Amino acid sequence: MLPPTGTPGTDLPVRSVLPALDAALTAAGAAVLVAPPGTGKTTLVPLALAGRVPGTVLVAEPRRVAARAAARRMAALLGEPVGASVGYSVRGDSRRSAATRVEVVTTGLLVRRLQADPELPGVGAVVLDECHERQLDTDLALAFTLDVRAALRPELALLAMSATAQAGRLAALMGDAPVLEATGALHDVEPVWCPPSPPVAPPLGTRVDPRLLTAVAGTVRRALAETAGDVLVFLPGAAEIGRVAGLLAGVDADVRPLHGRLPAADQDAALTPGPRRRVVLSTDVAETSLTVPGVRTVVDAGLARVPRFDVARGMGALATVRVSRAAAVQRAGRAGREAPGRVYRLWSAAEHDRLPAAAEPEIAAADLTGLALELACWGAPDGAGLALPDPPPAAAFDVARATLRELGAVDAAGRVTARGRSLTAVGAHPRLARALLDGAPLVGRRRAAEVVALLSADVPARSDDLVAGWRELRRNREPRWRDEVDRLGRAAPPAPDTDLTDDVAAGLVVGLAHPEWLARRRPGAERTYLLAAGTGAELAPGTALNGAEWLAVAAADRSPGRRDARVRTAVAVDRATALEAGAAAHTDAAEVVWRDGDVAAARVERLGAIVLRERPLTDPDPAAVAAAVAAGLRAEGLDLLRWTSAATGLRQRLAAAHAGLGPPWPPVDNEALRAAFAESPAVTAARSRRDLARVDVVAALRALLPWQLAGRLEELVPERVEVPTGSRVRVDYADPAVPTLSVRVQEVFGWAAAPVVAGRPLRLQLLSPAGRVVATTADLAGFWSTGWPAVRSELRGRYPRHPWPEDPASAAATRRAKPRGT
Repeated sequence: MLPPTGTPGTDLPVRSVLPALDAALTAAGAAVLVAPPGTGKTTLVPLALAGRVPGTVLVAEPRRVAARAAARRMAALLGEPVGASVGYSVRGDSRRSAATRVEVVTTGLLVRRLQADPELPGVGAVVLDECHERQLDTDLALAFTLDVRAALRPELALLAMSATAQAGRLAALMGDAPVLEATGALHDVEPVWCPPSPPVAPPLGTRVDPRLLTAVAGTVRRALAETAGDVLVFLPGAAEIGRVAGLLAGVDADVRPLHGRLPAADQDAALTPGPRRRVVLSTDVAETSLTVPGVRTVVDAGLARVPRFDVARGMGALATVRVSRAAAVQRAGRAGREAPGRVYRLWSAAEHDRLPAAAEPEIAAADLTGLALELACWGAPDGAGLALPDPPPAAAFDVARATLRELGAVDAAGRVTARGRSLTAVGAHPRLARALLDGAPLVGRRRAAEVVALLSADVPARSDDLVAGWRELRRNREPRWRDEVDRLGRAAPPAPDTDLTDDVAAGLVVGLAHPEWLARRRPGAERTYLLAAGTGAELAPGTALNGAEWLAVAAADRSPGRRDARVRTAVAVDRATALEAGAAAHTDAAEVVWRDGDVAAARVERLGAIVLRERPLTDPDPAAVAAAVAAGLRAEGLDLLRWTSAATGLRQRLAAAHAGLGPPWPPVDNEALRAAFAESPAVTAARSRRDLARVDVVAALRALLPWQLAGRLEELVPERVEVPTGSRVRVDYADPAVPTLSVRVQEVFGWAAAPVVAGRPLRLQLLSPAGRVVATTADLAGFWSTGWPAVRSELRGRYPRHPWPEDPASAAATRRAKPRGT
């Protein structure tokens, strides 16, 4: 199917590697092709494959706009309409026929087809484009296709294409597949470093400093004056594209936005050259997978928007980050595809060197609920046996699987249920699929589909009041939203509309999607709420939702450094609607907990973390009280007990015994004692903080000793040691590793060696008659022979009335000085 050499638009660098690619696929069945943007890999390679493999060639692109554009370009090269030899299928839109030999799909749709029928009947080759972007669906499509090749279709050809040269790991995953490279001869691109002056604030969450956008617009005007051809501008998101478009009003060029939320007609307009110069304002959709013809200049704001998942709060959001060096190079390359070009970068050369080398894979930071359900449907709940480029992070994956269990999508072992397969078939996030399937019988199929379409990331929020935005979309009949409503309506169970108001209907559907985000206003507050998940949330100032007692929150995120989340979109609901939507989290039960420093016992009605009603409990379960006390001891520590000097001393002796003699002498560090006391009858009998303060800690510590050791404590770890004068001197066990005896040196005359305490020689702190330390030793015999002569000389001069024998090991110990005159 490849057009002959000389056909306009086909003499591109990738053409030179097609024979080697054919040989590699014939020999190995799989290969990796590395080719930078503009070399023709997305258009020429699938056409070439269609001429050598039986069946259809499926080409998977990460984005819908790229899938449609690739199909249109290939059809144009063949001189055919889209839907003939080359077609496409994306969510909600398909143009293909019985004659279609090359079908371009999104990676998400490829995953759906693999799940529906892993054998991919009628397909001869699968091409995964832009593998370097490391999106979740791309990783899944690769892993599933490799599994199919290994188990069902060894003849299925698989080609992974990447715009970066880091293909070693990819080839290894594919069984050491051969790697081919089409370097191409892109034209030179001159970098122009133009950081804003004064410097702008770095991005925070989704916020971009407005001064950066002003600088972008100024740089675009400069580029229009200094260069020829069209200008491609990279911005992080649709909101920034809209702001810069406004700042460019009046320029002598057509300003065209390009992002995934636009209707297909508007996307096509951005990709079609016109009679005037164009300024195409694009997200990273134009970074690698799209070719924007006519571009000679790139203006790069240096930012990208990526998904981030807050595991602790269960909140997914988008974050704005600095672009990687690899992405910056790919963006710049768009200016050199057709002729020498120029890239204006809104950062310095020094900053460029500090950029991350490559973008983080989506699996490392995104919400993994959808991924976990896909793996469960494939029969590999933990991903074992699949060639995933990176394993899912444990914490985020655990949260995802817990969410699926709550939705009934998987069983306790992680195996997919019939409900899980129904959720997957919807083609939406599992939470949204649940809202559609369970919401349709409550509010009607059409209204459930409309609200879920509004919750989809494909439709931008028009207001933080979701119902107001819903009504606006209905009035304007926004095409993208309407298409998604039709698609979801076909997936929803048949159900007529009910007589519920729009507010109640929207609240139910939103609450079913995010029951953990049902929220009640905090007492005395106007804009702050407590979510059922336990997180605080705040409405924006001036919101139309101000003062609502209950909210069903549809979208929320938390900026770094903020305690509370910010509500982005929500529905004002009443208590009854909140309780219906969050029925699974609605409980009314006895609760005995440690709270505010003591045991609290009450019968509590709650919606998750939201307390609806609380009544004192006069006869709490003793076992529950004991558990609460143990929890208090774990939370607040051993200071809840009354540590007398006797208790502290005994603990120090036990610590010295454990350090010097080891097991079975018990450890008595904080962690060990908290665990041991939690099972101690003296502690478990306590019913309050006051009871804990009455516990006999000495008795509780002695109870830790095995019976065979209890009688030997005084022998092996004595509280006091008798010295040669007969005095009983207290041992200092403050440092359990070094028990120490502070004693006047004259009282240990006659000791040839220090006694053994807790399994080691006692360290002696030897004092002068005035109580000053003159020596410290655990080797008394060594001290008498080497250290004593110097100490004796000094003491004789200071204290002449005291005896200072030359051989203290054999001398008599004494407490007194010699009488005067002797």
